[in-house]
Amino acid sequence: MLNHLQFMPIFTAFFVALLLLVVMTPVAHQWGLVDQPDYRKNHKGIVPLTGGLAMFVAILVASFVTDFWLKNDPQYFTAAAVVVTLGMLDDRFDLSAKGRLAFQFGVAAIMAWSAQNYLTSLGDLIGFGEIHLGLAGYFLTLVCVVGVINAFNMIDGIDGLAGGMSLVVLLSVVFLLLVSKNGAAIMGPVLVISALVPFLAFNLSIKGFKGNKIFMGDSGSMFIGLTIVWLLVEYTQGSQPAMRPITAVWLIGLPLMDMAAIMYRRARKGQSVLKPDRQHLHNIFIRAGLSSKKSLVAILLLGSLYAFVGIASEMLKVPEYIMFFAFLILLVVYSYVIQNIWIILRRLRRLRKSAFPIS
Repeated sequence: MLNHLQFMPIFTAFFVALLLLVVMTPVAHQWGLVDQPDYRKNHKGIVPLTGGLAMFVAILVASFVTDFWLKNDPQYFTAAAVVVTLGMLDDRFDLSAKGRLAFQFGVAAIMAWSAQNYLTSLGDLIGFGEIHLGLAGYFLTLVCVVGVINAFNMIDGIDGLAGGMSLVVLLSVVFLLLVSKNGAAIMGPVLVISALVPFLAFNLSIKGFKGNKIFMGDSGSMFIGLTIVWLLVEYTQGSQPAMRPITAVWLIGLPLMDMAAIMYRRARKGQSVLKPDRQHLHNIFIRAGLSSKKSLVAILLLGSLYAFVGIASEMLKVPEYIMFFAFLILLVVYSYVIQNIWIILRRLRRLRKSAFPIS
């Protein structure tokens, strides 16, 4: 558990983030780091895109001032600085998808090769014993890092969604660290949570924080994605892992499935898998008639359900291969439902009308 000295980095990250979120608003307009409504965005007015930068700087300052460091600190902050800069450039100049991917793989290389934070084992995924990766672990880590970064980038479509989903994942990680008697390692995710909470307060315009709407931007969603995958790889590998690799997959299951379904749909249409559109899960909820807030609650509850399944399977020691094949089956079902959602909804409406005809 945390002692009084360990609360210092938490308070520092929180208050630095709070301060920067306010101070950076005029700077955002000067730098052109603002989001304007268009055919894919329904928000009102011009909104600063400095949430990601504020969170990154807050965590960095808290780590320096309180002498607390995330494991592999120089490499983590180097990788994070690159991805935040990449996101800011993308927010400002709308970079090409290929250019973003190239830099994302570079960031992943920092994590895998420089920090030596990479996948060495996948656990017993197919029921024939633990899968050791050897050299292949480096290359699989690159793919996983880029995948998770883009999963959180893609899910960032309505107020509170990327931040709220990140909060669900990070709180789940903290819980698993505590129950696995790895409490000494919780400062990493707790520090990120401390910087994330004030952003969510502004982003959701919670009472007392209204009038200063802020988005995290691509810099924030990619930074959060990198941080989460960095922590998950760290906590699933080594001689005394806090959780099994398949458990980590379930914790971020919803963003991963949404990304996979979107890419599959785009590929079937002959489009670029990274081309932006309005076919994400939150777009579907809104087009189905839910408000943005109700869509947010519904998606976060669904994401929490995925995390709960992962946590329960970890605590009950459900065989890894069962959880792996269950995830694959759910992925197929999810993709089918998303591809055919409007057909399914029309059929459900017909069934309801036939069951309850209007007299």
